[in-house]
Amino acid sequence: MKPVIVDVDTGIDDALAITYALKSPELDVIGLTTCFGNNSLENTTRSTLVILERLRKTVPVYMGADKPLKRGITKFPLNVHGEDGLGNNFSENPVREAEAESAVDFIISQVKKRPHEITLIPVGPLTNLAQAIIKAPEIIPLFNEVIIMGGAVFAPGNVTPYSEANILADPEAADYVFSSGLPVTIVGLDVTMKTILPAATTDEWRAIGTDESRFYADMTDFYIQAYETFEPGFGGCALHDPLAVGVAIDPDFVKREEWNVKVVLDGEETGRTVASAEGEPKVQVCTEVKAEQFLDHFLGRIL
Repeated sequence: MKPVIVDVDTGIDDALAITYALKSPELDVIGLTTCFGNNSLENTTRSTLVILERLRKTVPVYMGADKPLKRGITKFPLNVHGEDGLGNNFSENPVREAEAESAVDFIISQVKKRPHEITLIPVGPLTNLAQAIIKAPEIIPLFNEVIIMGGAVFAPGNVTPYSEANILADPEAADYVFSSGLPVTIVGLDVTMKTILPAATTDEWRAIGTDESRFYADMTDFYIQAYETFEPGFGGCALHDPLAVGVAIDPDFVKREEWNVKVVLDGEETGRTVASAEGEPKVQVCTEVKAEQFLDHFLGRIL
């Protein structure tokens, strides 16, 4: 089993990614770290704990950054993930609470304790990771891999024509991470927008008839409706965060290329991820995906 930490800003696709990871025997999820992004830090942490309780899992949760490294929060995409981050689908508070240790300190301690073993899967803003390597730069060569859902290297953005949501939420953190020398794989919109969960899937989940299946169906329907609002006829939703987990499970789901990637930090193109064949360090950018194979695998695990 591959020891992984999943770094989340839990909205709906994060919830699907967490579930996919916890139901995959190839992965040993040793902790979940939370960040602002799809909602406030308080609410993303709450949503993470809710998902764990739904799954009857006791994985520890560590709270991280409540704001970007150098700038303020613009707004949360409540129209995409709901006021509660789970499609306005859950009103009760979780029984469990987050751990006392911070997300940053947890990441640092685990990487030092298990050098060259830990795979970090950030599927939200990269603030926690940036803060960890700023605080303890000696951990940079000690990661096994960092698989990031973020960026739109050779594709249009999904918040602006240039920028993907996770990178735009904290562009300075992303640029710091991409320039750090970490063993980064970018799972961006170049590939995630090809992983479409068909709208009819939620009817199939609901027909299973369990509380869990109805919960996931209702939550995902909210996400699908958001896609329909932005792009009528889309016919489903993209599995952004689950694909990053999928790459940790089976690297053959994607094809990668080496590029030097920088992030635009000001102006109209803020948050844009720009690739160059020149310069170091290089990161791995996913450019192709076996979308049908991945979708079958995801559906086989999720419920």
